[in-house]
Amino acid sequence: PPLQRGSSFTFLTPGTPWDFSLKRKRKEKEDDTVSLSSFDLKEPSNKRVRPLAKVSSLVNLISPSKNGAVRRFGQTIQSMSLRGDAKSPGMSLKASSKTAGPTPTKRRNSTLWSETLDVHQKSTFSTKEIKRQEAIYELYRGEQDLIEDLQLARKAYHDPMLKLSIMTEEELAHIFGDLDAYIPLHEDLLMKLTEGTGPDGTVAQIGQIVIDWLPGLNDYKVYCSNQLAAKALLDQKKQDRRVQDFLQRCLESPFSRKLDLWSFLDIPRSRLVKYPLLLREILRHTPPDHPDVASLERAITIIQEILSDINMRKGESECQYYIDKLEYLDDKQRDPLIENCKTLLCHGELRNKSGSRLHVFLFSELLVLTRPVTRNDRSCFQVYRQPIPVRDLALEDLQDGEIRMGGSFRGAFTNGEKG
Repeated sequence: PPLQRGSSFTFLTPGTPWDFSLKRKRKEKEDDTVSLSSFDLKEPSNKRVRPLAKVSSLVNLISPSKNGAVRRFGQTIQSMSLRGDAKSPGMSLKASSKTAGPTPTKRRNSTLWSETLDVHQKSTFSTKEIKRQEAIYELYRGEQDLIEDLQLARKAYHDPMLKLSIMTEEELAHIFGDLDAYIPLHEDLLMKLTEGTGPDGTVAQIGQIVIDWLPGLNDYKVYCSNQLAAKALLDQKKQDRRVQDFLQRCLESPFSRKLDLWSFLDIPRSRLVKYPLLLREILRHTPPDHPDVASLERAITIIQEILSDINMRKGESECQYYIDKLEYLDDKQRDPLIENCKTLLCHGELRNKSGSRLHVFLFSELLVLTRPVTRNDRSCFQVYRQPIPVRDLALEDLQDGEIRMGGSFRGAFTNGEKG
């Protein structure tokens, strides 16, 4: 028969029987409340409770059991929708509580420019102009999102970890750099775009606004140059259980949008490479006779030059980072040419059929073979054999998947063995 209020039932288990009563619980002065959205457990002050890190469903409050009946009951509870009304047995939820279950992930506002207009306004613009204003609005909204993410990285990650002594101030400075110092730069562009917006909601000319603003992006040279070392330190700190636990809790929180910390730290770099694309999109929807065309073309040239310079600085920094990690068994291995290397062309792993691995670095001046090792919790690369000057290398392009013994890396470094 169906369960009704006032009835009770008992599960028989190897231990103490569990008795579940569907009687309505009298309202006490201070209710025990489960807030599933914030994972907080509130009980009367005279009770001592062990704090729970996370409660996503009632089944988590039931001890694991091999008994089939109890397990099925737990599965039933897990699939139930908890409601804060009179039909909810055995629990009193506050009327102001959010819908039970995990708090939904925060989503970005994806409103289009045309959706901000009423029907009459929209009819006054041509399709071409609407697309042009949509592209400009995308640039504007992207700046808003970037500012929000930069502020979030500081408030939700940097400051709490410093306050809780999860990382030292020096470690956090190395990982985060001057990230929040770039907020005024992007706020400046938002202000200029707002000032350039007419009463009808359109930006007549954006080219000169961007040209005047772009030089400020040169400040990102230092930040981008430090990214490789920052990522390495962050990965190292993730081995610490406190860091790991903190970052995991943040990842599971709605504000993160399922992005990890490094995703937030890498957002400025990914934003930089989008600027040429956004400007080209605006230019594509700008009529050929529009006065903004020449300014947009100039702006695209400027941003490409800035990105090229940032990439060069980033490449030099990456090159020096790996040079500093080289460890020599013999001073004779230390080729003087290594000091002249400013560019790391590529690097990666080589492996033979026996499973032996070498990490190979092709610098602008030298080819260096190494074995990855760890010294005092510090990862480095032990130089294997004598580095080979690039001028002494005989290089040949091979098609993907093609192997020629004696002419390929595989043949050269496995003594001609097929592997």
